[in-house]
Amino acid sequence: MAKFKGATWRPIASNYRPGGQSSVRGLVVHIMAGTLTGTDSWFRNPAARASSHFGTGKSGALTQWVDTADRAWAQADGNSSWLSIENEGKGGDTLTSAQMDRIADVLAWLHRTHGVPLQVASGPSGRGLGWHAMGGAAWGGHTSCPGPRIVAQLPEIVARAKRLAGSPPADKPKPVYAPFPGVDYFRRHPRSPLITAMGKRLTAEGCGRYASGPGPQWTEADRKSYAAWQRKRGFGGADADGWPGKSTWDALRVPAA
Repeated sequence: MAKFKGATWRPIASNYRPGGQSSVRGLVVHIMAGTLTGTDSWFRNPAARASSHFGTGKSGALTQWVDTADRAWAQADGNSSWLSIENEGKGGDTLTSAQMDRIADVLAWLHRTHGVPLQVASGPSGRGLGWHAMGGAAWGGHTSCPGPRIVAQLPEIVARAKRLAGSPPADKPKPVYAPFPGVDYFRRHPRSPLITAMGKRLTAEGCGRYASGPGPQWTEADRKSYAAWQRKRGFGGADADGWPGKSTWDALRVPAA
């Protein structure tokens, strides 16, 4: 595994297990209940029996104490398969934007190097960005670490990591268009939201000038507007008589109600 080049490397001499990291399910967010300087000092005390792979300061400093190939002592049963990141602050705090950026930096790097998915983890058996309390008693029973206000920030951290990793944006939903109801539908001069939607499409296409405005009933003014649109789009003959046909309807693309 590796050291993260974006962090200041400050290795500790004890309080971790060399070569003990069996896998990397993701990154666990902690709160220090103290300062970055104080935590650095504590991790160097053999009596601490605690450590973390990474730590952030409120101003955006990022420290790495333990190589990701080694097992830090941060979340009990979660130590063998999760990496850890402590954050300067106390219970009830929110992370600063700079801290969120540093966590996102590490998460994006773990995505590239270890295949960690860019998502909020569903629990100890999940993968992605987790938090200490999600492990319950098996992870030491620290139910207030890092606190609900920080847990609420995790989706934004994931979003920042996605931008760093160059993840493609989510696909936009494909538009759904109303199916052609048949020309007889219009010959009956119906009143319906479909006619209003159709009038709005004709107006958007610059062919609504024959009507007083998109209304719910098919009228002679709408037929003239439709004929003008048919001619504008190059339809001729029976396809330019002002009555919707299958080909011209599909070309107009009226949104489904």
